[in-house]
Amino acid sequence: MTSAGHIEPREKHLSIGGDWTLAHYATLRQQVDRVAASQPAGKQLDLRQLGGLDTAGAALLAELMGAEQLQDLARSSPYLSPERRALLETVARAMASAPPAEAIPAPTIRSQLAELGYTVEGYWNQQRLVMGFTGQVLSTMARLLPRPRRWRITSLVVHIQQTGLNALPIVALLTFLVGAVVAFLGATVLRDFGATIYTVSLVALAFLREFGVLLAAILLAGRTASAFTAQLGSMKANEEIDALRTLGLDPVELLVVPRVLSLMVTLPILTFVGMLSGILGGSLVCLLALDISTAQILAILQRDVAVIHLLVGLGKAPVFAFVIAVIGCLEGFKASNSAQSVGEHTTSSVVQSIFMVILLDAIAAIFFMEMGW
Repeated sequence: MTSAGHIEPREKHLSIGGDWTLAHYATLRQQVDRVAASQPAGKQLDLRQLGGLDTAGAALLAELMGAEQLQDLARSSPYLSPERRALLETVARAMASAPPAEAIPAPTIRSQLAELGYTVEGYWNQQRLVMGFTGQVLSTMARLLPRPRRWRITSLVVHIQQTGLNALPIVALLTFLVGAVVAFLGATVLRDFGATIYTVSLVALAFLREFGVLLAAILLAGRTASAFTAQLGSMKANEEIDALRTLGLDPVELLVVPRVLSLMVTLPILTFVGMLSGILGGSLVCLLALDISTAQILAILQRDVAVIHLLVGLGKAPVFAFVIAVIGCLEGFKASNSAQSVGEHTTSSVVQSIFMVILLDAIAAIFFMEMGW
């Protein structure tokens, strides 16, 4: 049965006894810290009562005594076997050659400004890369559109099904629920002014101009942009994109353009469905909770809601779709040959797509407001 190691302070040395092994590391760690704090440095070690010894125990002895002093003791002590002498010398030599741990400097204003500068520079480089890739995609599309024989119809139809038809139920359900919530909030505020009848106009304008296209775009940014990045990133990791270039095929023409065009086709459709579902959800709340009849709802929509609001919402959809598809494909091309890189760029594509969609929507809202549209 083994006994835990111990340290007994003497007048001129420290007596080491028991087993200095990994099994007793926690106890030995406490003893070493206590002795190091209470005993003066430079005391020799008496190893006559030393029991078991492994690398963990040798490392603690090196901390207690110092790496160089432990090397000298290992060479001169007559109580050590050749195996233990070799173990102590190896551990002491390794700890002596290890670089000292550098203290982490406290953050200063200069370091924080430098970190902010690096972040801004990285963001600017990312935007330059996006703009360059956008130009490459646009030039490839301009070269392909006049040549119908070069169109990838099968790939386009497959991506339309994956990005549009498969996303239709979740877009309709989400916008329906958000429409109901907007109607409840609008009715709560307008009831104080005796104007609950305007809840119908509020829901209709909100979904025609903003919520319909914005919710659909955010859903596609999380659902489709991530899928594009994962697909292209996996192809990059498997060197399939390099194989396409070796065969003389353009990856942008073969992989990117069908995805961009499919998203530009499906997002306006999803936006229109989202508008209808949101208005339907709000109208249902008006019908059940506010006692506004179906005839009144239809009359308000026909009288107060102009077609320009529908066109504003649908006009933003192709732009959002183009940005989402380009960012998703670009992040896929940036991935390296590892699963971790593919995961990181997939996350990055979702974050960038949602950010750019909201930014462009805010810019468009200010522009349309100034134009009086």
